[in-house]
Amino acid sequence: MIRQARDRRPAGPGRDGFIIVAVLWILVALATLASVFSIYLANSAVAVAVKDDAVEAELLVSSSLEFVAYQLLAPNSVIKPTRGTFRFRLAQAAVTVNYVAETARIDLNAAPKEMLAGLFVALGAQGETAELYADRIIGWRTTPKPGEAENEDARYRGAGLTYGPRGAPFEHVDELWLVQGLPPAIVERAMPFVTVFSGRPDVNVFEAPPEVIAALPGMSPARLNAFLDQRESAPVDPESLPRMLGPNQAGATAEGSDYIRVRVDIAFDNGRQWATETVVLISLEEEPYYVVSWRNDIDAAAAGRRAIQGLR
Repeated sequence: MIRQARDRRPAGPGRDGFIIVAVLWILVALATLASVFSIYLANSAVAVAVKDDAVEAELLVSSSLEFVAYQLLAPNSVIKPTRGTFRFRLAQAAVTVNYVAETARIDLNAAPKEMLAGLFVALGAQGETAELYADRIIGWRTTPKPGEAENEDARYRGAGLTYGPRGAPFEHVDELWLVQGLPPAIVERAMPFVTVFSGRPDVNVFEAPPEVIAALPGMSPARLNAFLDQRESAPVDPESLPRMLGPNQAGATAEGSDYIRVRVDIAFDNGRQWATETVVLISLEEEPYYVVSWRNDIDAAAAGRRAIQGLR
């Protein structure tokens, strides 16, 4: 019986070298995998932390809105405040809340042409140009009449735009970016001073910023400065307006609004910052308030640019 002889030769340097190289490759691969996994874990930890902060921020904003509604709906409140500020600490975060009635802004749907033009003048536009800007806003929000000689829609087609004016009230202030004939720079300057929630043709001059008060019909720089000097010490009531602005000042009121703009700034103990601007409708119905607009700081700057780049 013939048996096959086994190969009893030594492994030799060639075979040993191959094994060592293979082992080294395996070690390198394992080290790379471990490095990738550690980076993944680190990024996941950061993502989870950011997500946790976002969830916590939403809860803090909701708590802030509850506090605002409580202050405005308190039964012992004879006159509903049109502005307020308060701070509190909760869930390892410091929260600052500022709120003001939406009548502190100019309503794009209700303001007359003279006030809209006055705002653009206050923002640096010349008289005739400011009136043209105001015309374009009114053209956007106005339902066209059949057989009108000058159709607003034709302006948009002539400018090569793929859309026309809404022909109805503004639904959001970001639509201002889409109004034909308004330069982006003037729109950006106007955004902090306009709203679609006031529903009034006038503004609360006790709460409005100087740019809005300057937009009042017939307002001069001298009268504006005199009013601002008196505003902080004057009682907030309708009887003060004739004395401070004259008896025939159009567009001025001391009234507030059921729509309130709430700014919530959150500083977490871990160093992260969060800011949210919300508009709420204060209600005496089933819920104390209803959110009609919610915007984080990270969304605010990009919203108008996305609209104008996507549709213009």
